[in-house]
Amino acid sequence: MSYESHLKDLETMFLALADKTRLRLLNLMRESEICVCFFTEVLGESQPKISRHLAYLRNAGLVSARRDGKWMHYKIEIPEDETLAEIFTATLNAIGKDDNMQAEYEDLIAVCCSPNAPVVIERAPKPDTLLDANMTDEPSAELETFLL
Repeated sequence: MSYESHLKDLETMFLALADKTRLRLLNLMRESEICVCFFTEVLGESQPKISRHLAYLRNAGLVSARRDGKWMHYKIEIPEDETLAEIFTATLNAIGKDDNMQAEYEDLIAVCCSPNAPVVIERAPKPDTLLDANMTDEPSAELETFLL
């Protein structure tokens, strides 16, 4: 890799990491692939804003996207370059230790795994690493009424 190319990759990554919303998104993805609907619910931001920031992270090569029907899922991608991977991993570790980031991650678990999830996300695919063994896939009465 050329010197200029390496500098460009570093710049791209640092620009992607230089936004608090993108850091918050990465924090929520640190353990699992996550559906966009959970980001909007936990962060209290609009879907277009979340999608714009996820696109920025995807274009920087820090996350990948996968469509499952109407659901879009995002997960972290560690850069192949050793230096970039080291910086990115250190950033993920640092944000994971922050009290506010830990609280948001706990909010994700609560929203994702609650038997009383909001109707708009109740049928969303749950992240594998966050599933609770006691969860049920039975729709709530509120959802049944909403779907009628």
